[in-house]
Amino acid sequence: MSDRLPELGWMRIFVEVARLGSFSAAAGALGLTQPAVSYQIRRREEQFGVNLLRRQHRGVELTAAGERLFVVAAKAVADIDALARNFRAEAQRPVARLRTDYAFSSLWLIPRMDGFRLLHPETDIQIVATQRFAAGFRDEADVAVVFGTRAEFGAIGTLLLREKVVPVCTQGFLDRNGPFDDPGQLAKAVLIHLDTPMPSPWFDWRSYLTEFSVLRDAHAGRGDISFNTYSLVVQAALSGQGVAIGWMGLVDTLLSARMLVQAGPPLESRDRGYWLIPPQSANVDSERLSSWLVKEADGP
Repeated sequence: MSDRLPELGWMRIFVEVARLGSFSAAAGALGLTQPAVSYQIRRREEQFGVNLLRRQHRGVELTAAGERLFVVAAKAVADIDALARNFRAEAQRPVARLRTDYAFSSLWLIPRMDGFRLLHPETDIQIVATQRFAAGFRDEADVAVVFGTRAEFGAIGTLLLREKVVPVCTQGFLDRNGPFDDPGQLAKAVLIHLDTPMPSPWFDWRSYLTEFSVLRDAHAGRGDISFNTYSLVVQAALSGQGVAIGWMGLVDTLLSARMLVQAGPPLESRDRGYWLIPPQSANVDSERLSSWLVKEADGP
């Protein structure tokens, strides 16, 4: 990228003339002709209605008005030049982009991002969170973490987090409404749902209870709550509103901190979960991010 200084017109010309004390020297430093420099100064004096320079035999010196303008103009030029250098440095920093959904980014990734920055302080990480991945979503340069099956992503991806779920709620909710010693008792509780297309691509309450041969009474669970994002499901569980499906890997820290407690038996799918999909055109930065994701998912 070019290191050429930003175009600041007359302001830079005036600052260089004042600094060097010569039209000719300023012209040489800026790659201009001496008449062009002289013209710009004369135009500014006409515009401001004051003399900015005192012409002398061997150069020029600032008038009192010129001194006042120089203080402002020199600072402005220096600040803009410094900002331009920062912009260029930022543009040249490597960036690793990751596309994933809101649940993975907010509950799994963000609490761990400091670890990536400590390992690779020279690399910026940009998170693009979306709930919708169109067909053929695989990007030329972006790493992606998507939820799906081995049939969908096994040929191109690495399984980061196998889908394993447990019912979760607060200890207070469990004390008031439990115990939930078996899934049949869970079916009578207020359940917190994640709205999904039918059939659900992951475990929901219907499929969870079905796995344990539990049919939920149509009158059970009056007051159930539904949300369209998993982060809101977790927030509702944390506020004691009911029992939610907890994805291991996403709610682990909440369970270890006892902010949520397990309220039923676990359930696991061997071929479903979050998959790491590398970009079509891998580079050093995407490979660093991918390697770090795999190590973090494997745990200590």
